[in-house]
Amino acid sequence: MLQSSAFDYINVLDKAADASWLRESTLTNNIANATTPDFKRYDVDFQSLLERELMDSKYNRNLDKKVHNINLSHLTATSQIDMAAESFSYRLDGNNVDMHTENVELASEQLRYQALTDSISQEFSRMRTAMSK
Repeated sequence: MLQSSAFDYINVLDKAADASWLRESTLTNNIANATTPDFKRYDVDFQSLLERELMDSKYNRNLDKKVHNINLSHLTATSQIDMAAESFSYRLDGNNVDMHTENVELASEQLRYQALTDSISQEFSRMRTAMSK
């Protein structure tokens, strides 16, 4: 993690990319266990963490200040059982993984990860351009 305020957005994008990678792995694991009896789907909810950090900021108008003051240690995503679907089951064996939903979510997450890594690359490109002038 880089310690200059010039890297604030990159640090947040880095955390988001890590969370996206974890969510992709989690969705892939759900798909792999779609036929495992009593398996419950897992998910990663990074967006709520980031929203909470941005909303808790005392700087209510300036996004740069909000991002600068985010506590990055609070932005640690974890894979947890999807509580909204925990008691729900698609099959008699207790498994609640819907392959169609998981595949759509996986494709969406892959696009999000690509967008995040592209954004990180663009931030570094802007810095290189600024330093070369």
